[in-house]
Amino acid sequence: MAKMKTILVTGGAGFIGSNFVNYMLAKYQKYRIIVLDALTYAGSIDNFLDKVKSNKSFEFVQGNIRNAQLVNDLMKKTDIVVHFAAESHVAKSIYDNIIFFETDVLGTQTIANSVLDNKNVERFIHISSSEVYGTAETSPMDESHPLNPRSPYASAKAGADRLVYSYYVTYGIPAIIVRPFNNYGQHQHLEKMVPRFITSAVMNKPLTVHGDGKASRDWLYVLDDCEAIDKILHANLEKIKGEVFNLGTGREISIIEIAKIILKKMGKSEDMIAYTENRPGQVQRHISSTNKILKSVGWKAKTKFEDGIQTTIEWYKANTQWWEKQLWMKYY
Repeated sequence: MAKMKTILVTGGAGFIGSNFVNYMLAKYQKYRIIVLDALTYAGSIDNFLDKVKSNKSFEFVQGNIRNAQLVNDLMKKTDIVVHFAAESHVAKSIYDNIIFFETDVLGTQTIANSVLDNKNVERFIHISSSEVYGTAETSPMDESHPLNPRSPYASAKAGADRLVYSYYVTYGIPAIIVRPFNNYGQHQHLEKMVPRFITSAVMNKPLTVHGDGKASRDWLYVLDDCEAIDKILHANLEKIKGEVFNLGTGREISIIEIAKIILKKMGKSEDMIAYTENRPGQVQRHISSTNKILKSVGWKAKTKFEDGIQTTIEWYKANTQWWEKQLWMKYY
């Protein structure tokens, strides 16, 4: 019988990380999953399904990825690393930027050093961000698009992204870099735009749009993202090692369109939209090329935005106890 492989998921109690853990343990019995998470405000044990928390193949460790001894102890029993852990809020990075570089860059260096030191690690998937690109200079944006980060968060993610690549080039670590475009879905913190809009509509409060609302993004349903990472995890390593992959849909939708779609689906008036000043570091346009990931591992996003947002709306309506405790951090 083949050995059960162990996946170390850093930041696994956050939005995308917890969805990935829930997805993997529902789909496979051949993996043990260790989650390492500091449980900052954006991470919660409540993000894991009950059947995951009771699964004997699931282990949770609370800790900081900058703790080299802890990371190394976990890495010794790890076959695959999926590295989500990061500070991840653009607006927060503008006013409190130190922790972004400490976690996103120095934390990633700790992980990369441990991968280097532990030859048992077969594959290291680093989760970067489309924010590293800045505003689109070409349409669609492929993986060779210049990196022009426009916020401290984006620059910290760009630094971590290139640090991982440099470790692949210099030391040959088995790294793959993934740049997801804007994710949405269940268990996303209220500081993010989609859940902020949905919960505002639930409470009959204004949906606050920064600027004129014309800034556009490529919106990826979180379970499509999980499927893409799954594909990368199982692809022929020699064909994808050292590569960068965008994860997106190839469709852009503006902020104001998102607000209107949500209000229409919830039976609310567009009069609930309120405008405020634009945020510093705003990216005006993002749209992903989907060619490379499709050709390399056969992945393409399945979920149409209108369907994914309906599922997301229903989840937030049904799980008010999950998000009400976050209201003190919600930016209306």
